Amino acid sequence: MAISDQVPTGSDFHAKSTAAEVLSGFDLTGKTAIVTGGYSGLGLETVRALASKGAAVIVPVRTPAKAEAALADVKGNITMAAMDLADIASVRKFADDFNATHTQLDFLINNAGIMACQQARVGEGWESQFGVNHMGHFALAQSLMPLLERSQDTRVVALSSTGHKISDIRWDDLHYDAADYDKWQAYGQAKTANALFANALSRRLRATGGHAFSVHPGGIFTPLQRHLPKEEMIALGWLGDDGEPSELAKAGFKSPEQGASTTLWAATSGALNGKAGVYCEDCDIAIPTDLDSPTARFMGVNAHACDDESAERLWELSEKLLSSA
Repeated sequence: MAISDQVPTGSDFHAKSTAAEVLSGFDLTGKTAIVTGGYSGLGLETVRALASKGAAVIVPVRTPAKAEAALADVKGNITMAAMDLADIASVRKFADDFNATHTQLDFLINNAGIMACQQARVGEGWESQFGVNHMGHFALAQSLMPLLERSQDTRVVALSSTGHKISDIRWDDLHYDAADYDKWQAYGQAKTANALFANALSRRLRATGGHAFSVHPGGIFTPLQRHLPKEEMIALGWLGDDGEPSELAKAGFKSPEQGASTTLWAATSGALNGKAGVYCEDCDIAIPTDLDSPTARFMGVNAHACDDESAERLWELSEKLLSSA
């Protein structure tokens, strides 16, 4: 998919639509979903919405006690299984167990992630945001690929972000081995990687009618901000001096249920049939970023996150990185 494919569908939904509204009228009985990060923030609301419509939802968990507490009041067919995106061996173990016990996978929601954290290494010395947000999910999809390819009309949704605008892929220094670490630039690279992953995966699922999409859920206060000090969130305009959400945040930020809606729209909307690989926001396909617009920082998708050649280059590079893990 190229930037020219970023043409809105005229969706009936909007920025503040809720997960329940998007899934109204759907019956997902008999469908199976995996939702990473499904016991916190947007992921929890995604699990709640899918389960409420009859889907069997599997939630990979890194911290079982925390997951059990968070999911205790969620009704439906929900199971948990151990997995840590920073530990490729655990990702492969989760996928192997899933492959052995399931014959289909209708929805793979790559929701989990970390943001703007201090420099750390995971896997084979990978920068942690790239390693967790991209490589962990890439390894999961790779290990599930035989099942994804067999599952007719499967949908994969990768959570990207408007943060992709901060940075393209740093092809010559992915892991900050040479340059000084910049936590926001590293986050931007990881979110670009999420979008390019969906672009490349969409071509690999085409034969069986599968689709992959990336989504920007919008600005939402969730545990994703846990690495940011209050002073930084005040400087960003997200909080006022009193530590409460600013007027800007109150006007523009979404609730977690509203934030989950674009993920669920991408997972289920018939309007996206034949449009695999596109980047979505506010329950529709996002328009290309208008660099002259005052909203350029917050809306639309930049060309570097929709480039087919970059997507294939990243896929091949990720396969090489994974081969040594």
